Amino acid sequence: MALDRPPSEPLRVALVTSSYNFIQDGVALTLNRLVAYLLSQGVEVRVFAPTAGAPDFAHAGDVTSVPSLPLPARPEYRLALGMAGYVKRQLLDFQPDIIHIAVPDLLGHAALTLARKNDIPVVATYHTRYETYLKHYWYLAPLEGLLKAILRRFYGACREVYVPSGSTRDILLADGLRDNFKPWPRGVDTARFSPAKRSAAWRAQHGIGADELVVLHVSRLVREKRLDTLTRALNLLKAPHRVVIVGDGPDRAFAQAELPGAIFAGFLVGEDLATAYASSDIFIFPSDSESFGNVTLEAMASGLACVCADATGSRSLVVAGETGLLADASDAQGFADNLATLARDAGLRQRMGQAGRARALTFSWDETMARMLGYYKSLLAGADS
Repeated sequence: MALDRPPSEPLRVALVTSSYNFIQDGVALTLNRLVAYLLSQGVEVRVFAPTAGAPDFAHAGDVTSVPSLPLPARPEYRLALGMAGYVKRQLLDFQPDIIHIAVPDLLGHAALTLARKNDIPVVATYHTRYETYLKHYWYLAPLEGLLKAILRRFYGACREVYVPSGSTRDILLADGLRDNFKPWPRGVDTARFSPAKRSAAWRAQHGIGADELVVLHVSRLVREKRLDTLTRALNLLKAPHRVVIVGDGPDRAFAQAELPGAIFAGFLVGEDLATAYASSDIFIFPSDSESFGNVTLEAMASGLACVCADATGSRSLVVAGETGLLADASDAQGFADNLATLARDAGLRQRMGQAGRARALTFSWDETMARMLGYYKSLLAGADS
């Protein structure tokens, strides 16, 4: 589609995503950061996404609501029902230079089709390893091969795909995807997430003694975060410890039943979340569905030694033996052994926490967002980046 406006006008980006302002998950928060940055740089952005009543938080930019329904069995998320006629008209009237798709769902496929039909460059960001979810739901497990084929076709049709970690790129290539990948790591606010936020008052408020060891987990409480491994590993850990679980979700009841002595702090944001990190001693995260792992980076920035899955995302963040320890996502005993190693060696925890903090300082949000804008400009200029 030839643009009918002068080339001197601002760059225009249409962002198409199924998660933007109705739930504060990693995808939504990252995309809001991106939109806010682009707007600050004079880029015009229009977001096309499902909405649900009042936004859950103050989102960045203008949002065009697309038809959607609550996702069956997971009503906190919404299923976008493709791209209605009025949405297509508004998107084309916006005259985007680039269409950026964040999720390969019905809406994402419709946006890809529209972009190709109208000769608009289309790019995508890879956020979540959806194919890993299926094994946790017996009625969906047989669809793994089909889903991988759909992902190969979808991402292969995009001009560029921005992946958050080298380990994610390796997995996608092994699954047969076309190598049109470019790195787009995430950042972390190292002023907010800092060891300096450690609080004796926070520990006392939760009935935690000054010398008690606190093992922290932060995530949405859903089975694909490997709550099975998490709960088994914590129950296998014999060293004296307290468990703090930050987050909420449909499988909270399972976690509470398996960990009756744990402190369930619920969903925390901002300074409350930063304090929870810094006031703990070890971070545990067995999920193997991450493409990056924002919570792991936040824990590292907060000075915690990390025990994580030897899987995409965590493998690119945690340097085994230096900033933390890794184990197979299904190996509860391996996780318990790693926790025990750190539990009995305060010096090792401190050294790993300091190394993790130093590594986290190299992940800048400003650099991350500037890189995306650079990708857009290079693509439109026809230059290699």
